Amino acid sequence: MKVHTLDKAELISEIQYGSNLNHAMEAGRRADFALMMSLLSNDLRENTPVEKIDEKKVTEDLLRQRFQLADAQILRSNEESYSRAASQANQFHNGGLASAKLLHGLAPDAMAYMPQDTHDLPEDVYHNLSGHQRRQLESGNEIFNAIPQDLYNELVTAKRHSEMNLYV
Repeated sequence: MKVHTLDKAELISEIQYGSNLNHAMEAGRRADFALMMSLLSNDLRENTPVEKIDEKKVTEDLLRQRFQLADAQILRSNEESYSRAASQANQFHNGGLASAKLLHGLAPDAMAYMPQDTHDLPEDVYHNLSGHQRRQLESGNEIFNAIPQDLYNELVTAKRHSEMNLYV
């Protein structure tokens, strides 16, 4: 006799028992009823009919292409934002407000004009930095790369030397 025959019994719902489950309950055969109920799967995903839905990945770029929309308005200024804003201002002076709105609708400029070359800091904060701090911003985070790999061992050694000097 195989040991795992009950484990492999694929009883998912009470329909697979037919009328045996009902007869066991009506006749008062509690042991048979308990056995049949224990053989049912506890996993709700097996009891519930589920249809697989093929999800199509929809990105913003695909939607813009499908509905023939222009590129999204950039949030932050870049090098070409200033020339675009200058052309919109020129269009406003030459053609009026409707002409400037049309140009903005066709090629929107940036939502915010942030100061350039300040490493994402406000201008007043950047100008209050010392020259040394500005050089550190320019060079990147080389300070973190200079930390030795065995820093813990060096700290323990330094602590032991300082303890030895206290007792001398």
